[in-house]
Amino acid sequence: MYKDAKGACSVVLEAVATQDLWIWHFFFGMPGTHNDINVLQCSNVFAKLVEGHAPPVNFEVNKRHYNKGYYLADDIYPRWSTFVKTISNTVSGGKNSYFAKCQEACRKDVERAFGVLQS
Repeated sequence: MYKDAKGACSVVLEAVATQDLWIWHFFFGMPGTHNDINVLQCSNVFAKLVEGHAPPVNFEVNKRHYNKGYYLADDIYPRWSTFVKTISNTVSGGKNSYFAKCQEACRKDVERAFGVLQS
């Protein structure tokens, strides 16, 4: 029903899902009017996040306790601490390379959730 600039069928999709495919939130929009930034502005999940409200999530990294979750995001999203973006141009070996490898492994969960919603 919706077509992108090249004439191909397209719909903008925002989703928040856990690795076990529990889908907490989704939003479908028309391309053109809803690019990534516009979807973010229409998102009730991120509107609540800006107000300081988030689902309770507890985890520990490097002996530091966190009580709010994080979201894997593309480079177009703002530099908020809740968005974890891919580290590009990593030198093989080292912490950044290891982090990028682990994050890329998690992207399969994101793509799987998108596939379920698109189906």
